[in-house]
Amino acid sequence: MKTVKISLNSIDKVKAFVNEITKFDSDFDLVSGRYVIDAKSIMGIFSLDLSKPIDLNVHAQDNLDDVLAALAPYIVE
Repeated sequence: MKTVKISLNSIDKVKAFVNEITKFDSDFDLVSGRYVIDAKSIMGIFSLDLSKPIDLNVHAQDNLDDVLAALAPYIVE
């Protein structure tokens, strides 16, 4: 598992993010405080506080480099 911080501060970014990660078979969790939601759930994402970066747990084994390349526009340091 790998954890990265991402920023989803607009509706368009959320839609594009969900479209990108649904292309992968791996599981993705978004963690904001004590809430953990499925990152492929657009409704779940909108239930989080998107004004600040949130943690994304990537449960990918084989294609981790491909996943991180696809998520590069959303990753913040």
